[in-house]
Amino acid sequence: QVQLVESGGGLVQPGGSLRLSCAASRNIFSFDAMGWYRQAPGKQRELVALISSIGSTNHAESVKGRFTISRDVAKNTVYLQMNSLKPEDTAVYYCNAAGFSRDNYWGQGTQVTVSS
Repeated sequence: QVQLVESGGGLVQPGGSLRLSCAASRNIFSFDAMGWYRQAPGKQRELVALISSIGSTNHAESVKGRFTISRDVAKNTVYLQMNSLKPEDTAVYYCNAAGFSRDNYWGQGTQVTVSS
């Protein structure tokens, strides 16, 4: 069973920055893609950013230019650098790993609150 452990959430003022981390219990090259999703109260979970096994990335339009997904393969860790945070970025952020055999894994989630 794969474990994904997120960290780095918290309370930040508008315009501030946070970096989320997702540590995987196995080699991240074994996944087709890894990504970050978020779910705000009363809303559906939405994709924030993806990074493929070959390192290509995609970011949601709402976060382009502000958020950046990256990885450290030696640490089996994926990051989400979040800059210029807005109140509408407030949500629980989840790490996801999608395997090549359509297996799918989720982390426990980390709360991000943007408020003055």
